[in-house]
Amino acid sequence: MRLLRPGLALLAGATSVLAYAPFELFPLAFVALALLFRLLDTEGPAAGRGGALRRGFGIGFAWGLGALLAGVSWIYVALHRFGGMPMPLAVLAVLLFCAGMAVHAGLAGALFSALRRGRPWLDAALFAAAWLLGEWLRGWMFTGFPWLVSGYTQTPPSPLAGYAPIVGVYGVGGLLAFGAALVVQAVQRRCWRPAGVLLLLLACGAALRLVAWTAPVGEPVRVALLQTNIEQSLKWRPEMLQHWLDINLQMLRDNPAQIAVLPETTIPLLVDSLPEGYLEEVRRIAIGHGGDAILGTFTRDGAGHIFNAAISVGLAAPGHYAKQHLVPFGEYSPPLFNWFYDLASIPMADQTRGPAVQAPMLLAGQKVALNICYEDVFGEELIRSLPEATLLLNISNLAWYGDSFAQPQHLQIARMRALETGRPMLRSTNTGMTALVRPDGGVEAVLPAFERAVLQVELRGHAGMTPYAHWGNWPAVGLAMLLVLLGLGSARRRS
Repeated sequence: MRLLRPGLALLAGATSVLAYAPFELFPLAFVALALLFRLLDTEGPAAGRGGALRRGFGIGFAWGLGALLAGVSWIYVALHRFGGMPMPLAVLAVLLFCAGMAVHAGLAGALFSALRRGRPWLDAALFAAAWLLGEWLRGWMFTGFPWLVSGYTQTPPSPLAGYAPIVGVYGVGGLLAFGAALVVQAVQRRCWRPAGVLLLLLACGAALRLVAWTAPVGEPVRVALLQTNIEQSLKWRPEMLQHWLDINLQMLRDNPAQIAVLPETTIPLLVDSLPEGYLEEVRRIAIGHGGDAILGTFTRDGAGHIFNAAISVGLAAPGHYAKQHLVPFGEYSPPLFNWFYDLASIPMADQTRGPAVQAPMLLAGQKVALNICYEDVFGEELIRSLPEATLLLNISNLAWYGDSFAQPQHLQIARMRALETGRPMLRSTNTGMTALVRPDGGVEAVLPAFERAVLQVELRGHAGMTPYAHWGNWPAVGLAMLLVLLGLGSARRRS
């Protein structure tokens, strides 16, 4: 029996991946978390509080490990296929990484095991609070890895999507966990009241989806989102460089727009190492189309620091954005981990962070706030550009992860950012998924992955502030902390 509960938790966590893109079976998230709550709420006798904490940690850890192994195993592709790491070491690295990230689910399980009082409504609230804090902790500790946060499963058509502009993805995850606990209470106690509260929660979320937190501003803008589809294994070959540069120019020539966007590192070298006249040709094409071009490239400052960046050239004043939230091991080495690069071959892996706050680019009458690849998983960082920014733009290169869940999962993350900010989210990617996401989280248009193509869209920016844009994660996190403190106080009084 000792292994049965962690085994069931591992299976439940792995099943939860079906609630994320590309499957988007969002009710399964309720089921998976309901199973976790049930397993934690029905622990066998333990040797005191320490035993309860250990068992709670083990069950939560197993759930988190199952979810991460099933959901982000595409990291292996980057390490082995494109990074050159030997297969056994790549498998071990993915296992250790997922285990490290699953610790936060284990801490949530241990916390709930310490707090639960055997009172249905209170236990449901404490489970939600512990779960929210565990996910939030994973989202910032050691620079954060908030991929597969449970709230992402509730993008439209889920009714819980209506809460995203108010409490953000962590708050949605907390409401999801609360609803899952209510499901268990309703079934276990054969009582309609928890089911009624859950239905009310869902009905309020559906009503909130009808609220327009922001409004269109400015004239419509024609945007060309270019998907270059450059094979990652060929991208960095010196003999192929001119070919990639020519593809960029040809796609710009063939697709007139007020804003033409090429993806992350579409120029796979430092911009000051470009062939003479190349950037002038890009500018000439953009001006000829009556607009500007944005290119993903690498830049270098006077001190020699290298940045993963985006630059704009054309009618408007030149713009520059430097990625400020870098990927550990992929874009910089954490302290004491330089040995990692002896095992993997990752180009341009010694990068410097850009400033935390950078002004949006003023293009075609809109203020465009850029973020590069992984940065859009950090919602509280994106709202720094608000209320000034009217459009959000993500440029990415997920070719590192092959044909995997990474592309649709990343698009789902962009949908949550659009909901939280009330802004359209544009995405220009190398291999997918290039898309336009509406402020309500719906996908207006998307290109098929792994095709060289262009998405031509016309849209207006949005102005205004959602509650989440005003306050970030703190209302949801603060409420969860308050519930935990009340639960701890209650536990002390009983002891």
